[in-house]
Amino acid sequence: MRVAVVAEFYPRRADPVLGVWAHRQALAACDAGAEIDVFVLSRVVGRRSQAFRAAFLQPPRETLDGLMVRYVRYVSPPRGLSYAQWGAWAAPALRRALREAGPFDLVHAHNAVPAGAAALRSLGVPLVVSVHGGDVLWTVSQVPRGEAVVRRVFGAARMVLANSGGIESLAQGFGARETRVVHLGTDLPADVVRSPTPLIATVGHLVARKRHDDVLRALAELDGVRYLVVGDGPERAALERLAGELGITERVEFTGQLEPAQALARSREAWVMAMPSTAEAFGVAYVEAMAAGIPAIGCEGEPGPAEIAACGEGMLTVPPRDPAALASTLRALLDDEAERARLGAGARATVERSFSWRQCGVATVAAYEAALA
Repeated sequence: MRVAVVAEFYPRRADPVLGVWAHRQALAACDAGAEIDVFVLSRVVGRRSQAFRAAFLQPPRETLDGLMVRYVRYVSPPRGLSYAQWGAWAAPALRRALREAGPFDLVHAHNAVPAGAAALRSLGVPLVVSVHGGDVLWTVSQVPRGEAVVRRVFGAARMVLANSGGIESLAQGFGARETRVVHLGTDLPADVVRSPTPLIATVGHLVARKRHDDVLRALAELDGVRYLVVGDGPERAALERLAGELGITERVEFTGQLEPAQALARSREAWVMAMPSTAEAFGVAYVEAMAAGIPAIGCEGEPGPAEIAACGEGMLTVPPRDPAALASTLRALLDDEAERARLGAGARATVERSFSWRQCGVATVAAYEAALA
Protein backbone atom coordinates (compact mmCIF):
# COMPACT_ATOMS: atom_id res chain seq x y z
CA MET A 1 0.00 0.00 0.00
CA ARG A 2 1.51 3.31 -1.09
CA VAL A 3 0.23 6.41 0.72
CA ALA A 4 0.80 10.12 0.08
CA VAL A 5 0.67 12.09 3.33
CA VAL A 6 -0.22 15.75 2.72
CA ALA A 7 0.26 18.29 5.52
CA GLU A 8 0.52 22.01 6.12
CA PHE A 9 2.27 21.54 9.47
CA TYR A 10 5.39 19.41 9.17
CA PRO A 11 9.02 19.74 10.31
CA ARG A 12 11.33 21.80 8.11
CA ARG A 13 14.78 23.32 8.50
CA ALA A 14 13.42 26.67 9.67
CA ASP A 15 11.12 24.99 12.22
CA PRO A 16 12.02 21.38 13.11
CA VAL A 17 9.25 21.23 15.74
CA LEU A 18 6.34 22.25 13.50
CA GLY A 19 3.93 19.33 13.08
CA VAL A 20 6.39 16.80 14.45
CA TRP A 21 3.41 14.67 15.48
CA ALA A 22 2.45 14.26 11.79
CA HIS A 23 5.99 13.07 11.04
CA ARG A 24 5.94 10.60 13.91
CA GLN A 25 2.58 9.21 12.76
CA ALA A 26 3.95 8.78 9.24
CA LEU A 27 6.96 6.91 10.63
CA ALA A 28 4.66 4.76 12.77
CA ALA A 29 2.54 3.90 9.71
CA CYS A 30 5.73 2.89 7.88
CA ASP A 31 6.68 0.61 10.76
CA ALA A 32 3.19 -0.91 10.54
CA GLY A 33 3.65 -1.80 6.87
CA ALA A 34 2.61 1.18 4.72
CA GLU A 35 4.87 2.82 2.12
CA ILE A 36 4.74 6.56 2.85
CA ASP A 37 5.76 9.65 0.87
CA VAL A 38 5.13 13.08 2.43
CA PHE A 39 4.08 16.28 0.64
CA VAL A 40 4.28 19.46 2.71
CA LEU A 41 2.30 22.50 1.57
CA SER A 42 4.86 25.31 1.78
CA ARG A 43 3.22 28.68 1.29
CA VAL A 44 5.45 31.39 -0.18
CA VAL A 45 4.62 34.90 1.05
CA GLY A 46 6.11 38.40 0.85
CA ARG A 47 9.53 38.57 -0.81
CA ARG A 48 10.96 40.44 2.17
CA SER A 49 9.39 38.23 4.82
CA GLN A 50 11.09 35.63 6.97
CA ALA A 51 8.62 33.03 5.69
CA PHE A 52 9.64 33.75 2.09
CA ARG A 53 13.32 33.26 2.89
CA ALA A 54 12.58 30.09 4.86
CA ALA A 55 10.56 28.61 1.99
CA PHE A 56 13.45 29.03 -0.44
CA LEU A 57 16.14 27.92 1.98
CA GLN A 58 14.24 24.66 2.38
CA PRO A 59 15.26 22.12 -0.30
CA PRO A 60 12.29 20.96 -2.38
CA ARG A 61 12.88 17.39 -1.23
CA GLU A 62 14.62 15.91 1.77
CA THR A 63 14.87 12.57 3.55
CA LEU A 64 13.79 12.75 7.21
CA ASP A 65 14.34 9.61 9.29
CA GLY A 66 14.15 7.55 6.12
CA LEU A 67 10.99 9.20 4.76
CA MET A 68 10.99 11.09 1.46
CA VAL A 69 9.51 14.53 2.16
CA ARG A 70 8.67 16.94 -0.67
CA TYR A 71 8.01 20.60 0.07
CA VAL A 72 5.38 21.83 -2.38
CA ARG A 73 5.63 25.60 -2.84
CA TYR A 74 2.52 27.60 -3.65
CA VAL A 75 1.27 31.18 -3.40
CA SER A 76 -2.05 32.44 -2.07
CA PRO A 77 -3.68 35.66 -0.85
CA PRO A 78 -3.14 36.68 2.81
CA ARG A 79 -4.71 34.52 5.53
CA GLY A 80 -7.42 37.03 6.56
CA LEU A 81 -10.40 36.30 4.33
CA SER A 82 -8.79 33.63 2.14
CA TYR A 83 -7.64 30.79 4.43
CA ALA A 84 -10.54 28.53 3.46
CA GLN A 85 -9.41 28.81 -0.19
CA TRP A 86 -5.74 28.01 0.37
CA GLY A 87 -6.38 24.41 -0.67
CA ALA A 88 -7.54 25.59 -4.09
CA TRP A 89 -4.41 27.73 -4.45
CA ALA A 90 -2.14 24.84 -3.45
CA ALA A 91 -3.89 22.19 -5.56
CA PRO A 92 -2.11 22.71 -8.94
CA ALA A 93 1.36 22.43 -7.43
CA LEU A 94 0.33 19.47 -5.28
CA ARG A 95 -1.26 17.72 -8.25
CA ARG A 96 2.00 18.00 -10.24
CA ALA A 97 4.06 16.72 -7.32
CA LEU A 98 1.76 13.75 -6.70
CA ARG A 99 1.73 12.74 -10.36
CA GLU A 100 5.51 12.97 -10.64
CA ALA A 101 6.00 10.83 -7.52
CA GLY A 102 3.04 8.44 -8.01
CA PRO A 103 1.17 6.26 -8.37
CA PHE A 104 -0.45 6.17 -4.93
CA ASP A 105 -3.23 4.01 -3.53
CA LEU A 106 -4.47 6.61 -1.06
CA VAL A 107 -3.94 10.18 0.14
CA HIS A 108 -3.88 10.96 3.87
CA ALA A 109 -4.36 14.69 4.53
CA HIS A 110 -3.74 16.28 7.91
CA ASN A 111 -6.68 18.69 8.36
CA ALA A 112 -9.42 19.47 5.87
CA VAL A 113 -8.08 23.01 5.36
CA PRO A 114 -5.89 23.45 3.42
CA ALA A 115 -4.38 19.96 2.98
CA GLY A 116 -7.61 18.01 2.51
CA ALA A 117 -9.06 20.57 0.13
CA ALA A 118 -5.86 20.58 -1.94
CA ALA A 119 -5.69 16.80 -2.04
CA LEU A 120 -9.33 16.53 -3.04
CA ARG A 121 -8.54 18.46 -6.23
CA SER A 122 -5.30 16.68 -6.95
CA LEU A 123 -5.57 12.93 -7.37
CA GLY A 124 -8.40 10.51 -8.08
CA VAL A 125 -7.68 8.04 -5.28
CA PRO A 126 -9.42 7.55 -1.90
CA LEU A 127 -8.91 10.33 0.64
CA VAL A 128 -8.39 9.93 4.39
CA VAL A 129 -8.44 13.12 6.49
CA SER A 130 -7.06 13.50 10.01
CA VAL A 131 -8.79 16.07 12.22
CA HIS A 132 -6.54 17.52 14.92
CA GLY A 133 -9.10 19.98 16.23
CA GLY A 134 -8.56 23.11 14.17
CA ASP A 135 -11.07 22.22 11.46
CA VAL A 136 -13.98 21.75 13.86
CA LEU A 137 -12.94 24.07 16.70
CA TRP A 138 -11.77 27.06 14.68
CA THR A 139 -12.07 26.93 10.88
CA VAL A 140 -15.82 26.24 10.73
CA SER A 141 -16.64 29.17 13.03
CA GLN A 142 -13.85 31.70 12.56
CA VAL A 143 -12.91 31.48 8.86
CA PRO A 144 -15.14 32.98 6.16
CA ARG A 145 -16.59 30.11 4.08
CA GLY A 146 -14.62 27.72 6.27
CA GLU A 147 -17.56 25.53 7.22
CA ALA A 148 -18.52 24.94 3.58
CA VAL A 149 -15.01 23.76 2.70
CA VAL A 150 -14.72 21.55 5.78
CA ARG A 151 -18.09 19.94 5.04
CA ARG A 152 -17.12 19.35 1.40
CA VAL A 153 -13.83 17.66 2.33
CA PHE A 154 -15.31 15.58 5.16
CA GLY A 155 -18.15 14.49 2.89
CA ALA A 156 -15.76 13.38 0.15
CA ALA A 157 -13.34 11.53 2.44
CA ARG A 158 -13.51 7.74 2.62
CA MET A 159 -12.46 7.99 6.26
CA VAL A 160 -12.02 10.81 8.79
CA LEU A 161 -9.58 10.13 11.62
CA ALA A 162 -10.07 12.08 14.84
CA ASN A 163 -7.54 12.41 17.64
CA SER A 164 -10.23 12.02 20.35
CA GLY A 165 -13.81 10.91 20.73
CA GLY A 166 -14.98 14.48 21.25
CA ILE A 167 -13.40 15.60 17.99
CA GLU A 168 -14.88 12.57 16.23
CA SER A 169 -18.38 13.63 17.31
CA LEU A 170 -17.77 17.17 16.07
CA ALA A 171 -16.45 15.86 12.74
CA GLN A 172 -19.57 13.75 12.30
CA GLY A 173 -21.64 16.86 12.93
CA PHE A 174 -19.86 18.58 10.05
CA GLY A 175 -20.41 15.88 7.46
CA ALA A 176 -17.88 13.12 8.14
CA ARG A 177 -19.47 9.79 7.19
CA GLU A 178 -16.96 7.09 8.18
CA THR A 179 -14.89 8.00 11.25
CA ARG A 180 -12.38 6.45 13.60
CA VAL A 181 -10.45 7.65 16.62
CA VAL A 182 -6.69 7.28 16.16
CA HIS A 183 -4.69 8.52 19.12
CA LEU A 184 -1.31 10.10 18.53
CA GLY A 185 1.50 8.62 20.57
CA THR A 186 4.78 9.17 22.35
CA ASP A 187 7.94 7.32 23.33
CA LEU A 188 8.47 5.69 26.73
CA PRO A 189 11.79 6.94 28.15
CA ALA A 190 14.04 4.51 29.97
CA ASP A 191 15.73 7.01 32.30
CA VAL A 192 14.36 10.26 33.70
CA VAL A 193 16.23 12.80 35.85
CA ARG A 194 13.95 14.85 38.10
CA SER A 195 14.65 18.31 39.47
CA PRO A 196 15.78 18.17 43.13
CA THR A 197 13.31 20.95 43.93
CA PRO A 198 9.59 21.29 43.07
CA LEU A 199 9.16 22.10 39.38
CA ILE A 200 6.09 22.56 37.19
CA ALA A 201 6.47 22.40 33.39
CA THR A 202 4.38 23.35 30.37
CA VAL A 203 5.34 22.41 26.82
CA GLY A 204 3.48 24.20 24.06
CA HIS A 205 3.14 27.19 21.78
CA LEU A 206 2.82 30.43 23.75
CA VAL A 207 -0.69 31.41 22.66
CA ALA A 208 -3.58 32.66 24.75
CA ARG A 209 -5.65 29.47 24.66
CA LYS A 210 -2.86 27.45 26.31
CA ARG A 211 -3.49 29.51 29.49
CA HIS A 212 0.10 29.82 30.66
CA ASP A 213 -1.11 32.90 32.53
CA ASP A 214 -3.27 30.70 34.78
CA VAL A 215 -0.19 28.65 35.70
CA LEU A 216 1.76 31.84 36.48
CA ARG A 217 -1.04 33.07 38.76
CA ALA A 218 -1.18 29.69 40.48
CA LEU A 219 2.61 29.71 40.89
CA ALA A 220 2.37 33.01 42.78
CA GLU A 221 0.50 31.09 45.50
CA LEU A 222 3.09 28.30 45.74
CA ASP A 223 6.21 29.23 47.69
CA GLY A 224 9.45 27.55 46.69
CA VAL A 225 8.13 26.15 43.39
CA ARG A 226 9.66 26.87 39.98
CA TYR A 227 8.01 26.92 36.56
CA LEU A 228 9.62 25.75 33.28
CA VAL A 229 7.99 27.12 30.12
CA VAL A 230 9.14 25.23 27.00
CA GLY A 231 8.07 26.82 23.73
CA ASP A 232 7.71 30.20 22.09
CA GLY A 233 4.98 32.30 20.56
CA PRO A 234 3.19 35.65 20.45
CA GLU A 235 2.26 35.64 24.15
CA ARG A 236 5.81 35.40 25.47
CA ALA A 237 6.33 39.11 26.16
CA ALA A 238 2.97 39.41 27.93
CA LEU A 239 3.72 36.34 30.05
CA GLU A 240 7.14 37.68 31.01
CA ARG A 241 5.50 40.95 32.06
CA LEU A 242 2.91 39.08 34.11
CA ALA A 243 5.63 37.11 35.88
CA GLY A 244 7.26 40.41 36.80
CA GLU A 245 3.99 41.88 38.07
CA LEU A 246 3.40 38.79 40.22
CA GLY A 247 6.93 38.96 41.63
CA ILE A 248 7.88 35.48 40.43
CA THR A 249 10.32 36.25 37.59
CA GLU A 250 13.20 34.50 39.35
CA ARG A 251 11.15 31.31 39.62
CA VAL A 252 10.13 31.14 35.94
CA GLU A 253 12.35 29.96 33.08
CA PHE A 254 11.29 30.64 29.48
CA THR A 255 13.43 28.35 27.33
CA GLY A 256 12.06 29.41 23.95
CA GLN A 257 11.56 26.77 21.27
CA LEU A 258 13.82 23.74 21.65
CA GLU A 259 14.61 20.78 19.44
CA PRO A 260 12.12 17.97 20.20
CA ALA A 261 14.62 15.77 22.07
CA GLN A 262 15.89 18.71 24.11
CA ALA A 263 12.34 19.85 24.90
CA LEU A 264 11.47 16.38 26.17
CA ALA A 265 14.63 16.12 28.26
CA ARG A 266 14.03 19.49 29.94
CA SER A 267 10.32 18.92 30.55
CA ARG A 268 11.01 15.53 32.15
CA GLU A 269 12.78 17.30 35.00
CA ALA A 270 9.36 18.40 36.25
CA TRP A 271 7.39 16.98 39.15
CA VAL A 272 4.05 17.95 37.54
CA MET A 273 3.00 19.04 34.04
CA ALA A 274 0.31 21.74 33.90
CA MET A 275 -1.44 23.01 30.77
CA PRO A 276 -5.03 24.13 31.56
CA SER A 277 -5.67 25.06 27.94
CA THR A 278 -8.97 25.56 26.16
CA ALA A 279 -9.95 24.20 22.71
CA GLU A 280 -7.62 21.27 23.37
CA ALA A 281 -8.48 18.54 20.88
CA PHE A 282 -5.89 16.09 22.23
CA GLY A 283 -2.61 17.40 23.61
CA VAL A 284 0.45 15.28 22.83
CA ALA A 285 2.31 17.23 25.54
CA TYR A 286 0.15 15.55 28.19
CA VAL A 287 0.98 12.01 27.12
CA GLU A 288 4.66 12.90 26.64
CA ALA A 289 4.80 13.98 30.29
CA MET A 290 2.80 10.98 31.47
CA ALA A 291 5.13 8.60 29.60
CA ALA A 292 7.92 9.89 31.86
CA GLY A 293 5.85 9.19 34.98
CA ILE A 294 4.77 12.81 35.45
CA PRO A 295 1.14 13.52 36.41
CA ALA A 296 -0.49 15.97 34.00
CA ILE A 297 -3.13 18.63 34.63
CA GLY A 298 -5.51 19.80 31.92
CA CYS A 299 -8.81 21.63 31.76
CA GLU A 300 -12.26 20.21 32.49
CA GLY A 301 -14.59 19.88 29.52
CA GLU A 302 -11.88 19.65 26.85
CA PRO A 303 -11.91 16.69 24.41
CA GLY A 304 -8.23 15.80 24.78
CA PRO A 305 -7.82 15.72 28.56
CA ALA A 306 -11.19 13.96 28.91
CA GLU A 307 -10.13 11.27 26.43
CA ILE A 308 -6.77 10.72 28.12
CA ALA A 309 -8.32 10.60 31.60
CA ALA A 310 -10.84 8.00 30.43
CA CYS A 311 -7.97 5.67 29.47
CA GLY A 312 -6.46 5.43 32.95
CA GLU A 313 -4.67 7.25 35.75
CA GLY A 314 -2.28 10.18 35.56
CA MET A 315 -4.43 12.89 33.93
CA LEU A 316 -6.11 15.39 36.25
CA THR A 317 -8.42 18.26 35.31
CA VAL A 318 -9.31 21.61 36.86
CA PRO A 319 -12.08 24.11 36.06
CA PRO A 320 -11.29 26.47 33.16
CA ARG A 321 -9.73 29.86 33.90
CA ASP A 322 -9.49 29.13 37.63
CA PRO A 323 -5.92 29.75 38.89
CA ALA A 324 -6.99 29.20 42.50
CA ALA A 325 -8.28 25.69 41.73
CA LEU A 326 -5.13 24.99 39.74
CA ALA A 327 -2.96 26.17 42.66
CA SER A 328 -4.87 23.90 45.04
CA THR A 329 -4.40 20.85 42.80
CA LEU A 330 -0.73 21.62 42.27
CA ARG A 331 -0.13 22.13 45.98
CA ALA A 332 -1.73 18.78 46.81
CA LEU A 333 0.47 16.97 44.27
CA LEU A 334 3.70 18.75 45.12
CA ASP A 335 3.25 18.19 48.86
CA ASP A 336 2.39 14.48 48.67
CA GLU A 337 5.32 12.49 47.33
CA ALA A 338 3.58 9.11 47.70
CA GLU A 339 0.46 10.22 45.80
CA ARG A 340 2.59 11.87 43.12
CA ALA A 341 4.56 8.65 42.68
CA ARG A 342 1.36 6.59 42.50
CA LEU A 343 -0.17 8.87 39.88
CA GLY A 344 3.11 8.96 37.97
CA ALA A 345 3.26 5.17 37.78
CA GLY A 346 -0.37 5.11 36.67
CA ALA A 347 0.36 7.77 34.06
CA ARG A 348 3.14 5.75 32.48
CA ALA A 349 0.96 2.64 32.49
CA THR A 350 -1.84 4.58 30.76
CA VAL A 351 0.50 5.71 28.00
CA GLU A 352 2.02 2.26 27.56
CA ARG A 353 -1.46 0.78 27.25
CA SER A 354 -3.13 3.40 25.02
CA PHE A 355 -0.75 5.99 23.56
CA SER A 356 2.37 4.36 22.08
CA TRP A 357 3.53 5.16 18.56
CA ARG A 358 3.36 1.46 17.71
CA GLN A 359 -0.36 1.44 18.52
CA CYS A 360 -0.82 4.65 16.53
CA GLY A 361 0.86 3.12 13.49
CA VAL A 362 -1.18 -0.07 13.62
CA ALA A 363 -4.43 1.90 13.99
CA THR A 364 -3.47 4.25 11.15
CA VAL A 365 -2.74 1.44 8.70
CA ALA A 366 -5.94 -0.36 9.74
CA ALA A 367 -7.83 2.83 8.85
CA TYR A 368 -6.08 2.95 5.47
CA GLU A 369 -7.09 -0.63 4.76
CA ALA A 370 -10.69 0.08 5.74
CA ALA A 371 -10.75 3.12 3.46
CA LEU A 372 -9.52 1.01 0.56
CA ALA A 373 -11.84 -1.93 1.23
